[in-house]
Amino acid sequence: MYAVIETGGKQYKVQEGDTIFVEKIDSQEGDKIDFSKVLLVSKEDGLVVGKPFVEGANVEGTVLKQGKAKKIVVFKYKPKKNYKRKQGHRQPYTKVKIEKIVG
Repeated sequence: MYAVIETGGKQYKVQEGDTIFVEKIDSQEGDKIDFSKVLLVSKEDGLVVGKPFVEGANVEGTVLKQGKAKKIVVFKYKPKKNYKRKQGHRQPYTKVKIEKIVG
């Protein structure tokens, strides 16, 4: 059984027991979170596709960690104009373990 959920403007295909990295969610480590924006649920008797979301479907998970991704370097320059800008960025994320798919 699997589901497709939407969080942080992105879509994730999840199964029970999966660990996913999503855009930062305001919650503490160990908190339970529910993803109610379920786009698709796979069952034994077939697929259930929402319009846009599946009614009564829910995915439950536990927050394992709050962290930041590896640093990326953003470098801008214009040739022959003596213009250079170097900037680093670390995207915050939330590590979530999927516990149960309801629906």
